[in-house]
Amino acid sequence: MAELRSFRALRPRPDLASKVASVPYDVVDTAEARALAAGNPYSFLHVVRPEIDLPPETDVHDDEVYAQAPRALARLLAEGSLVRDDARALYLYRQIMGDHAQIGVVGCASVDEYDRDLIKKHEKTRPDKEDDRTRHALTLSAHAGPVFLTYRGTPRIDAAVAAVTSTTAPLYDFVADDGVAHAVWKVPDSAELEEAFREVPALYVADGHHRAASASRARAARRERAGGSSGEDEANFFLAALFPGEQLEILPYNRVVHDLGGATREEFLERLGKVMKVTSGGAPSPDRKGAFSLFLGGEWYGLEAPREALAADHPVDSLDAAILQELVLGPLLGIDDPRTSTRVDFVGGIRGTGELERRVRERGDGLAFSLFPVSVDELLAVADAGLVLPPKSTWFEPKLRSGLLVHEF
Repeated sequence: MAELRSFRALRPRPDLASKVASVPYDVVDTAEARALAAGNPYSFLHVVRPEIDLPPETDVHDDEVYAQAPRALARLLAEGSLVRDDARALYLYRQIMGDHAQIGVVGCASVDEYDRDLIKKHEKTRPDKEDDRTRHALTLSAHAGPVFLTYRGTPRIDAAVAAVTSTTAPLYDFVADDGVAHAVWKVPDSAELEEAFREVPALYVADGHHRAASASRARAARRERAGGSSGEDEANFFLAALFPGEQLEILPYNRVVHDLGGATREEFLERLGKVMKVTSGGAPSPDRKGAFSLFLGGEWYGLEAPREALAADHPVDSLDAAILQELVLGPLLGIDDPRTSTRVDFVGGIRGTGELERRVRERGDGLAFSLFPVSVDELLAVADAGLVLPPKSTWFEPKLRSGLLVHEF
């Protein structure tokens, strides 16, 4: 049974929504965030990447960076760029990117359910990133960006969502600079959706593991400071956007390796041919599970994993990223731990295979692997088993914008 709770949102003035809405904090570095927010005082990047308003030499973990975030939020409120809703509500959030559309429910998910693994994870988190977002949330007293959750859809939830979008005008409806369309509706009566989600057996973190973990840690820190906490504390819940898995699109997460592990091109291809079927003149993107594309020496090759690897009866070992690691990256290239290796870069599928070619050509001595994307069913199976995906296995698009809905605690 999943708990979803309405909340009293901070949100942009309608005429400023497109200017306030920003990319998530973790898809841009400081320089990129500063460039995106240049000339736009409304951008929510001033809140989620507050270092952009401090001197360029400022360390991103300096005390002043965290102090700047609530100042930026207070400024947006004082100017009237952000407004506080009069009452608690749930919201709907639709995104359209090209031919792909997805619509989810935005509300507050339970920290207790996250802590008890009723909200299931598929990814390990890094303590340094948890530390950063925990401190940011505590200083801000708000969850500034939603955690992207998914679930196995139900007809009842679908019908409730359709009833709102077909009878209610959206609060916001705009197309961002990257061409992705965003629309938000306020649900007139949240009771039906809250009840419908109680029939959902489990929620899953699709994207935003560090934001979810930091919400748990922030709640724990508040309880410790206060010597306990009531069940009504808003910190017991965190901002989440819940999309049915059937609507989601996962792009591949590709790999660029900076060298051939001391082998020549011919030696590497010979060794590779002993563990996979290699075909010259392959397509830049594989068309099925168990197939890979390799860019090496200015040429694309097609790779096919052996049948026994594909037949692995294990939710993680049967994944393409795990097969590539087990057969190629580890034994042939000496990359035993891709989480920490400095010899491999991970490139989100949104950047295209041209980016793989560019990076290999730029260095001149490496190679790239293009993978087939993980399916939503595979992701859920891994989470249901209490396991984690190989590092950098999924890239979700479109990304959820920050600043459209904010949860204070």
